[in-house]
Amino acid sequence: MSDEFRDQENRPDPDALLALASRSRKGRLTIFLGAAPGVGKTFAMLSRARIRQMAGTDIVVGLVETHGRAETEALVEGLEILPRKTLEYKGRSLEEFDLDAALARKPAILIVDELAHSNLGESRHPKRYQDVEELLASGIDVWTALNIQHLESLSDIVSQITGVQVREIVPDRVLKQADDVILIDLPPEELLARLREGKVYVPANAARATESFFRLGNLTALRELALRRTADRVDDEMVDFLKQNAIEGPWRTSERLLVCVGPDELSEKVVMTASHLSSGLNAPWLVVCLERADQVDEDPQRQARVDDTLRLAERLGGETRRLYGRDFVEELLKVARKEHITQIVIGAPRRSSLQRLFRRSLADELLNRLGGLGLHFVTEDKPSGRRSFDLFKRFGSRRVGLTPRQYATALLVTVAATAAGRAIIEVVALPNVSMLFLLAVLVAALREGYLTALLASVLSALAYNFFFIPPIGTLTIAAPHEVFAFIIFIVATLLAGGIASRLHKQALLSARRAAQTQTLYEVSSKLAGTLDREAIVWTAVSQLNSTIQRPVALLAPVDGQLELQSSWPPDTELGVAELTAARFAYEKGEVAGSGTGTLPNAKLQFRPLRGPSGTLAVCGYAPDAEGLDPTEEHALAAILDQVTIALDRSALTVKSVEQSARLENERFRSALLSSISHDLRTPLATITGAVTSLKEFGDRMPEESRRDLLISIEEEGERLSRFVGNLLDMTRIESGAVEPKRDWVDVGEVVLSSVERAKRLAPGIDISASVAQDLPLIRADSVLLGQVLFNLIDNACKHGGGEPVTVYAKIEGQAVAVSVTDLGKGIPEKDLDRVFEKFYRRSKKTDGRKPGTGLGLSIAKGFVEAMGGSIQVESPAVRRRGTRFTVRFAVEASANDMPVAKGRQVV
Repeated sequence: MSDEFRDQENRPDPDALLALASRSRKGRLTIFLGAAPGVGKTFAMLSRARIRQMAGTDIVVGLVETHGRAETEALVEGLEILPRKTLEYKGRSLEEFDLDAALARKPAILIVDELAHSNLGESRHPKRYQDVEELLASGIDVWTALNIQHLESLSDIVSQITGVQVREIVPDRVLKQADDVILIDLPPEELLARLREGKVYVPANAARATESFFRLGNLTALRELALRRTADRVDDEMVDFLKQNAIEGPWRTSERLLVCVGPDELSEKVVMTASHLSSGLNAPWLVVCLERADQVDEDPQRQARVDDTLRLAERLGGETRRLYGRDFVEELLKVARKEHITQIVIGAPRRSSLQRLFRRSLADELLNRLGGLGLHFVTEDKPSGRRSFDLFKRFGSRRVGLTPRQYATALLVTVAATAAGRAIIEVVALPNVSMLFLLAVLVAALREGYLTALLASVLSALAYNFFFIPPIGTLTIAAPHEVFAFIIFIVATLLAGGIASRLHKQALLSARRAAQTQTLYEVSSKLAGTLDREAIVWTAVSQLNSTIQRPVALLAPVDGQLELQSSWPPDTELGVAELTAARFAYEKGEVAGSGTGTLPNAKLQFRPLRGPSGTLAVCGYAPDAEGLDPTEEHALAAILDQVTIALDRSALTVKSVEQSARLENERFRSALLSSISHDLRTPLATITGAVTSLKEFGDRMPEESRRDLLISIEEEGERLSRFVGNLLDMTRIESGAVEPKRDWVDVGEVVLSSVERAKRLAPGIDISASVAQDLPLIRADSVLLGQVLFNLIDNACKHGGGEPVTVYAKIEGQAVAVSVTDLGKGIPEKDLDRVFEKFYRRSKKTDGRKPGTGLGLSIAKGFVEAMGGSIQVESPAVRRRGTRFTVRFAVEASANDMPVAKGRQVV
């Protein structure tokens, strides 16, 4: 292996370095973790605080609950305590942590006790850990305390161990994102002794706690959970350190879990169990929801249960995905192979004997077809036993009642089939009249679904028996073959109704998915065709409103402040609660507002649009009491994904344009510096050398040599003056500070004076001028016009190869045109559009003259346009060679009443 390849292999993990860099921009979170109340978390935290205070650290107590413990209260004395704020709750005044005061004080370290505490309803955040996250984001280090039973993934285990339902919970990510976790451990016997001595609770409460929560077995189990979780935390820190420093460490075999969930009630337990396995194995886990591609579950409760299960998995740190297909086992195995799954977790609900006889479960199929993977079954909590009428209970758990419309449909199709059959029999004897009832069942299935078809088949069987099978008018059947025909009729109607109902559902599902696809196509086509941010925002708002039929608002940052960009309907107003929820969703990247745990009183629910570079915008919509159905939820998520991609693309385009502009400015700056360094150094060197020669040898030089040196000084000084003047003129043009005087100007005089000035600088070049007779005066600035003509003549002299230069002034229609023509090599056609660019220079000089700065033509164009004229270039100009620059100024109507200049000829 080469050294270069070995260096690449041993370099630090980029993701680990990015995570480390992101943490460095926030405050540090230190959690004092304990197995149960009373182990000494707050005592240890305050003891460290006093040590840090004596060392000179700015440390403040934001909130500490001493619970009347004397030794804890003694540690608080001498520390700066932040005053609490008073809130009214159910007619009582209660004190809460003052988040705004803490942000305003902004100490180096802030102590905030009881991380799992729930805030009062008027607080900014519903949970205290959210207050802590805002403090960390502002750069404040926070010390806090937490008991192991308050972790969300362990709450159900703690409930099983202790028999006490844990209501105050904290997401596991809070503990994972902590910078330091300090375990405060105390043997269960010592904790029980402290409890009996009244050092944990008052005696009355201590007695009740000993009978319920504080038992030796409970405390031992909680202690084990705390030790295990802390050990996992230390192991994660070691792995991060190895990755950040490119150290080859003891890497473990990677485990990855696949978790299967559905709309059943057992799925929540499956997710919790998988979370425990993931924590114990320190393995990532993927949660998939299995849905049939050819069926749709129209029960809103089951769909809501699926959505809640997936959200729970995301909160616990799992990745979620929906799978569609007919063969669930095959789909699971595809995902397992693609994602390198090592273990599968699946629920195994109890099944009746009838179900086991006629249908294999997903767990059974996995056992038969699975190879090389571990399989975990999660069972129900209820004790196993004989389950009578399980099938009927299963159907009873769903909504199987018929609506009045469905009853009426089943009855009407049966009556219609009966009437048609009796009418036909009166005319002609028809042996297969039962086909009419089969048709009626098919119509019921297509109109109202399978349950209606089932009812129609029962009514049709009764009507067919009563009105058409002898003896007619009774429900008895006389002939044996009629009994067989009647049974076949019932089976046929049930099968036909089921097939028709399934076809009807599939047609509805196909139509619904086609509508979703069409909506996504329209959104993507509209968004793909534009890079304008306003157009993207308007398209997003209009499409979302038409899709979910609810008010929609989209907010995006403008100069660092979140502002409303567009809404539909346009009169949608956002109050203080809505704006606060929108800011929370943007800053935290979490859903907030109506229907969530954060600011639920807001009228809108806000969802962040997270792109690769962070949160780009926030979309809010007004949910109703039932929320979005699964179809609307999927459509909303898909459209928001498309909008996020479009906004990210627009932002990248803007950055690309800005980057191109910066690169162009850098190129101009480099060219300017290069030009300045050359064009200043050359004349200054000549002047310095001439002055030095005159100073040291001037009294011994001949008069002619001294005169030549003085002429050189004069020429280089003039050249330096022109160069500085060009820079100043270019600066005036770019800043828009050129304000030409609008006076009557004799173009002929300006042409002649410019030619005379150019002749002094280029005595060896033939420069001639011709001014037409009766040339009218124009409105212009004579100084700027003279500078323009001089720059054009000077450019012709430099690039004309020593050939003659001619200047013409004449009338062209309603304009005065002045042209400057040289007979040089000319300008290539590909460069004609570039001659007026700054610092553009043509080929090297052939007349021995020094090169220019490349600003003369740019200045000429800027001055001409500032005076209201136009300038153009053509090449070749004469006999397939040379270049001609033409300047034109319109003749104002009032100029016809002014005196005109007489023609002049200069040779």
